[in-house]
Amino acid sequence: MAAEIGVRTLLVDARERLSAAGVESPDADARILLEVATGWSRSQLLIKNSVGVDVAARFQELINRRAGREPLQHITGVAHFRYVSLQVGPGVFVPRPETEVMAGWAVDRLREITDRTPVAVDLCSGSGAIAKALADEAPGTRLYAIELSEDAAGWAAQNLEGTGVELRVGDMATAFPELDGQVDVVVCNPPYIPLVAWESVQAEARDHDPQVALFSGDDGLDAIRVLTRVAARLLRLGGWVAVEHAEVQAESVPALFAGHGSYEQVRDHRDLAGRPRFTTARKVGTAVGRGRIGADD
Repeated sequence: MAAEIGVRTLLVDARERLSAAGVESPDADARILLEVATGWSRSQLLIKNSVGVDVAARFQELINRRAGREPLQHITGVAHFRYVSLQVGPGVFVPRPETEVMAGWAVDRLREITDRTPVAVDLCSGSGAIAKALADEAPGTRLYAIELSEDAAGWAAQNLEGTGVELRVGDMATAFPELDGQVDVVVCNPPYIPLVAWESVQAEARDHDPQVALFSGDDGLDAIRVLTRVAARLLRLGGWVAVEHAEVQAESVPALFAGHGSYEQVRDHRDLAGRPRFTTARKVGTAVGRGRIGADD
């Protein structure tokens, strides 16, 4: 009988290595990587006591990669976002759970439209995560997405295949001019990290996510400034825009929308961890209510 190694021993050792390497979720990552190495499901893993040395060696290779701060999703090839799965890898920003609340907010706005076919645009689409979630949860919506990076757009094309989303490669500044004044919801997860904050960025993002998806000028607001103009052009009167931002931008981003002159009901929202994470605003056609800012409790 071939030698075997205990599952518990493997997981304990892996958790210790990942924790020492600074991985934020060593327990969960070790378990997921053992599932990958063995091909077992989570329930199977609970009842298995040992694995062969070949499987153990394969598991150690995966742990070595994760301990080197390679993103878990690059190792598994899959990222989960709300109710959909996405293929990800080098060249595309890995979607984060923090963005799921904003995507859900956009779904709610689209579901409110019952008298016509709603139209939504996903700017800075990256892997296509938000667009795919909207297609999944707000079926019947006319959906458009644009991504500047050709590498990232390649991943988005794979993820959006069969969804009906129209994907383009290009700059959001000039996105979809034929839709001007017709869009109900514009949603965007743009680059928003200040260049001066490079050292403080988590290693998985700094060393593996595309730089174009992370950094946006000295204050991190360059892309969002562009977004305020683009959304004002695309949205119909009464249409909504949602944009993700950094926690420290909870006041500066709403101020950009309030100061633009095209929006009312400017509001900031918190993510799953209770941190300020995204701003929403509504396109207005009169001066009434312009510039008013609110925030979630």
